[in-house]
Amino acid sequence: MNRYSTIAFLAALLPCVASAQTVPPDPEIRKLLATRVDTQHWATGIVVDLITPQGTHTIAYGTTAKGGTQNVDADTVYDIGSITKVFTALVLADMARHGEVALDDPVTKYLPKDIVLPIDGARQITLADLATHTAGLPLRPDNLAPKDPDNKYAEYSEADLFQYLAHAKPANPIGATYEYSNSGFGLLGVALAHRAGTDLDTLIKRRILEPLGMDDTIRTATPTLRSRMAQGYSYDFGSADLTPAEHWDYGNGIAGAGGYRSTAADIAKFLQAILGYRKSPLAPAFAAMTKTRRPGGMTPATAIALAWNILDQDGREIVWKNGSVGGFRAFIGYDAAARIGLIALANAQTATGMDDIGLHILDPKLPVDLNVPHPHTEVAIEPKVLDNYVGTYKYSDTDSMTVSREGNRLFAQEPGQDRYELFAEGPRDFFFKLIDAQVTFETGQNGKAIAAVWHQGGQDQRGIRISP
Repeated sequence: MNRYSTIAFLAALLPCVASAQTVPPDPEIRKLLATRVDTQHWATGIVVDLITPQGTHTIAYGTTAKGGTQNVDADTVYDIGSITKVFTALVLADMARHGEVALDDPVTKYLPKDIVLPIDGARQITLADLATHTAGLPLRPDNLAPKDPDNKYAEYSEADLFQYLAHAKPANPIGATYEYSNSGFGLLGVALAHRAGTDLDTLIKRRILEPLGMDDTIRTATPTLRSRMAQGYSYDFGSADLTPAEHWDYGNGIAGAGGYRSTAADIAKFLQAILGYRKSPLAPAFAAMTKTRRPGGMTPATAIALAWNILDQDGREIVWKNGSVGGFRAFIGYDAAARIGLIALANAQTATGMDDIGLHILDPKLPVDLNVPHPHTEVAIEPKVLDNYVGTYKYSDTDSMTVSREGNRLFAQEPGQDRYELFAEGPRDFFFKLIDAQVTFETGQNGKAIAAVWHQGGQDQRGIRISP
């Protein structure tokens, strides 16, 4: 279980999925946005564009910046993060439709001949493996060396990616196991660009943005778009407040994974085309994206298509994708049968993001996270005391956490995930600033930890220390 994301929350709500529901009324949606901004402080401004058979309209709440007076609207520019992956996968589907590539083609077919990729026996990584996060590649490559730690992908080049792939080994059997991978989508974008003889952004512009009239969707914002951008924030669970965050940039080695900026109005055009309200030459490619499916995704009840997560419960499907990037969260989702879709954009990077509200709008039986975090007070702990907690803790056969110390700082990390700093609020009690969770260390008579209890969402998990 990945405690650092929305997986646990989504897994808990999935059994509630039922038959098609009526979209909540606008006042109810606006109230949810107001709670997220004014009570939870998980953004200063949120925009939802809702597409139904009755038309498209905007529900917005808040301002573009903390303490600001400029209200957000459908033309406010946000970073959309990993929703970029949907664009990359759509380019793949469109190229496959036109016979330029095949989903089962090995990636090496479209790379320079001297490039070495991981293999699994005779099984090579295919384009479909990359687009479904089943290539065995990790979340991110291990040779990131950013000049700015707050903008970790900015300088990552194609050469860096090829250097990483030369020594990478699949963590899981290729094509068999879902593991969310920015590395994989970076490689997919590079392969498609090589096949087309251009760069990925040109491919996305020619095949998606121009045909759909998405003039406000771009990787590098123009001065005009910058003037309409919301300020991004990180949520600090220590102070229970927002702190300004820097925008993330993506070098060409990982550009297929993220980096685009857009507006609710522009993404609404994209959804209108998916749902058949806007004529588009991309209609066959949109349909093909959800026909290719593999087990996995962000919950046990989710299948993974080409970039899309698919919830399938009681015969009803909700197709969705989220984005999480420095200072921003985004959600896009739709119900093709009901011809309902939405885009939700928020200017703060939080664990829950807009996923819960987006899914709730598509099916009101799905709950919304209304938790209001309380502030924590940090205290100083001597490094020799912190050493008592260093080690690996086992929560289950597939779930562990490693705690390490650097100077007077303590960190927690799950295998293959980001590490997060722990802050002391007592001799054995610690909290995170980036996620709404706390850890209490149980100690023996010698003061050494014997277990670490994880507190989150009203539940406790006890992990036994297994090393050192």
